[in-house]
Amino acid sequence: MVKKINRRNFIKSSALVGASTAIFPSKTIGKATANKKLRLGVIGTGLRGQSMIHLSLLRKDVDIKAICDVDSEMINRSLGIIKKGQGQPPDVYKNGDHDFLNLVKRDDLDAVYIATPWEWHHPMAVAAMQEGKHVGTECPAALTVSELWDLVNTSERTNRHCMLMENVCYRRDVMAVLYMVRKGIFGELLHCQGGYQHDLRDVKFNDGKQPYGGGLEFNEKGFSESKWRTQHSIDRNGDLYPTHGIGPINTMLDINRGNRFVHMTSTATQSRGLHKHIIDQGGQDHPHAKINFKLGDIVTSVIKCANGQTVVLSHDTSSPRPYSLNFRVQGTEGIWMVDNNSIYIQGLSKDEHRWESDEEYLRKYDHPLWRKYEKQAEGSGHGGMDFFILNAFVEPLKRGLRPPLDVYDAASMSVISPLSEKSIRLGSAPVKFPDFTRGKWKTNKPIFGLNQDY
Repeated sequence: MVKKINRRNFIKSSALVGASTAIFPSKTIGKATANKKLRLGVIGTGLRGQSMIHLSLLRKDVDIKAICDVDSEMINRSLGIIKKGQGQPPDVYKNGDHDFLNLVKRDDLDAVYIATPWEWHHPMAVAAMQEGKHVGTECPAALTVSELWDLVNTSERTNRHCMLMENVCYRRDVMAVLYMVRKGIFGELLHCQGGYQHDLRDVKFNDGKQPYGGGLEFNEKGFSESKWRTQHSIDRNGDLYPTHGIGPINTMLDINRGNRFVHMTSTATQSRGLHKHIIDQGGQDHPHAKINFKLGDIVTSVIKCANGQTVVLSHDTSSPRPYSLNFRVQGTEGIWMVDNNSIYIQGLSKDEHRWESDEEYLRKYDHPLWRKYEKQAEGSGHGGMDFFILNAFVEPLKRGLRPPLDVYDAASMSVISPLSEKSIRLGSAPVKFPDFTRGKWKTNKPIFGLNQDY
C-alpha cells in the first residue's frame, strides 16, 4: 500500500526530469482538432513543465490556452516563456490545490499535459478525461493498481486518450535496435533487460534554492523534485520508476499487441545510500540522519511474458554510479548491450564469440523517424527524445487517431511499481499482472514506430 505523501497537496515544481513506412490502422477516437491545431492546457509549470512549454511553442500547431500551478515563481517563469513563444498570454489557474478542476472544464481545450508530482497524475488525468480532454502525462501514470484501472476505465468510457509521455521509447539507439528487432536481426527475442540506474542523491536533497545538491533539504524546504520525490524513498520499497527501462522493451516485445506481461518477482537490497549521503554531507548529528528510508538501494525485478520471454529490470538511484538504463536485447541470433556499446550477431560479427562495437549497426539501422526528424529534434531535450514524444502526442490528436503509446501501455508500464512493492512485501513472491486490455492484446497489432509521421 502506498502511503500518503507527507507534503503539500499540490505541486511547487514538477519533475526535471532504407526506411519502412508501413502503417498499421489506428482506431479513431474522438474528432480531429479544428484547423489541425491542438489547443493545450498545462498542469504543472515547474522545470519539466517549462521545458515542454518551450518545446510546444516551437511548433506552429500548438496553442497553450491555460496553465496551472500553485507556485507563483514557476508560473511567472512559464509566462515569460509563453510571451516569447506565442505572444498571447494563457489564462492562469493558481487558486489552491484543486484549481486544475477549473482548467479542465474549459471548452476551448483539446488536451491537457500533466507535469506534476507522481501522486497527482491519476486524479488530474481522470478529471481531464471526464471533461472531454485527451491527456498526456509524465511518468508514472498512477501509483496503485486500482488507480490504473480507473485510468483505463475512464479512457474507455469517455472515448479520450491517456498517453504516457515516456520519451525513452524514442531514444535513438533503442529505436535503431527496435528496427533491427523487426527486421529479424536478433532472431526470435528471448530476453530483455533495462532499468533506471541514476544517482539521484543530489536530486533528492538540495539547498532549497537549486535543483541539484548544495544541501540536504527536502519536502517543504527543498526545491524542485526534492520537494516531493524524496518522500517516496522514505515511504516505499520497490521499483519506483520503471518506465524508462521498460518503455523500449514494451515496444520490442509487442506488449499489449500480441504479447503481455504475465507475472513478476522483485527483491531489494538493504537501504544504505541515502543515509550515508546524509552522514557524509551533514554529519552524524544532522536531523535527517534519523530518517529510516524504506527504499532498497538496488531493486531487481524479473518479468515473464505470455510469449515466453523474460525481462530483468533494475532500480538503482541511491548509489554512486554513472547513468545507465541498462538495456540488453537478446535473441536466437544475437545480442546487444548498451553499457559497453557492444553487439554480437551470429554470422554477421567478424569474430566468433567476441563483442564488436554497435556503431556501424546503429548507423545502418537508424530508425526512419530519426532520419526524418533529426534536424527538428536537435536541442529539444534528452538528446532529442522530447521532440519525438511531443510529436507523438500532438500529431495523432490532430488527426483524431490513437497515439502510439495508449492508456493500456501507460497502465502496463506503470503497474510495475505497485506490483514490485507487493512482491517485496510478500518476500519476493510472484505477483500477477492485470490484463488491462481485457484480452484484446491477442488481436491488437503493433503501431509504435510504424507510422512515417510519428
